[in-house]
Amino acid sequence: MRILLSTDPEIEVPPKLYGGIERIVDGLARRLMTRGHKICLVAKPGSSCPVDVFQPWPGQKSQSRLDTVRNALTLGRAIRSFRPDVIHSFSRIAYLTPHLRGRIPIVMTYQRDPTPRTVNLAVKLAAPGVLTFTGCSEYIASCGRKTGGTWLGIPNFADMDSLKFSPSVAADAPLVFLSRVESIKGAHWAIEIARRTGRRLLIAGNHADSGPEGDYWTKEIEPWIGRDGIEYVGPVDDTQKNRVLGQALAMVVPIQWNEPFGIVFAESLACGTPIISCPRGSLPEIVRQGIDGFLINSIEEGCEAVGKLHTIDRASCRRRAEEHYAPDVVVGRYLDLYQQVRAGLRTT
Repeated sequence: MRILLSTDPEIEVPPKLYGGIERIVDGLARRLMTRGHKICLVAKPGSSCPVDVFQPWPGQKSQSRLDTVRNALTLGRAIRSFRPDVIHSFSRIAYLTPHLRGRIPIVMTYQRDPTPRTVNLAVKLAAPGVLTFTGCSEYIASCGRKTGGTWLGIPNFADMDSLKFSPSVAADAPLVFLSRVESIKGAHWAIEIARRTGRRLLIAGNHADSGPEGDYWTKEIEPWIGRDGIEYVGPVDDTQKNRVLGQALAMVVPIQWNEPFGIVFAESLACGTPIISCPRGSLPEIVRQGIDGFLINSIEEGCEAVGKLHTIDRASCRRRAEEHYAPDVVVGRYLDLYQQVRAGLRTT
């Protein structure tokens, strides 16, 4: 099969440092090629993913109207030259507008809440059977279905090979907060839960230095660093992340918003580390209450969850990740979808 993949023009594939969508597209492209498929990637100049054909975007700003026109024309040339069997876009749907009435099936993947007006317009413009949407979780797919079109939830994946399973941890193992340190991720809840339960807490991730989130760091987080067992270790690379998650009693990221997916949750399970979070967005899909961790609605419930972590089987957490979030599992679901949309167009 010949598959054209595209990402937003601001991001390189793979990322030089940590990145979400970029890693997913890179892993998807590599594994599709391993299975014998031909891949064309349209992405930011400088992307180094080893595909059969690489086409850089000329415009670098997704929100620029001029760049949108330039990129749509470039995508059209790539499609005519590569002649894909399937187009799979992780970039702006506006680039696909000229091809919605064509005969090449298009899969449009959303990693965040879809914009109803944009989705609805695309559905109206598309020829029957051409356009299929996926969301990075069933939560995102359910949001999309309200606006129209055919939607399927296919989760992101975690690199199981690089994430080492830790079957047990020390009795005094710390809790860990691993995410961007901002209010919607709930770092302040994690600190209070750790303090009340007498557990050390490692905080890993970037934080803002200015604006509202800079104020959040200065007022809610920084005053606790170095006190009551609260430690800030800063941003972590893959090796450090493996170590931080593997030694943790649990990952505590009590989200305060509707998380679209959150690869870090799959990564935590891959290490065998239970999760304490909140029942918002995709989390009820990822965390089975009392099996993979606990979903809480208050700091008090978070403290109770810490006291019950000994009931969680870390091997079960790893199996959960392997069965649902392993790269080959997710890539297999995309391949099944590609075959379905191709077959569907042939019968229309």
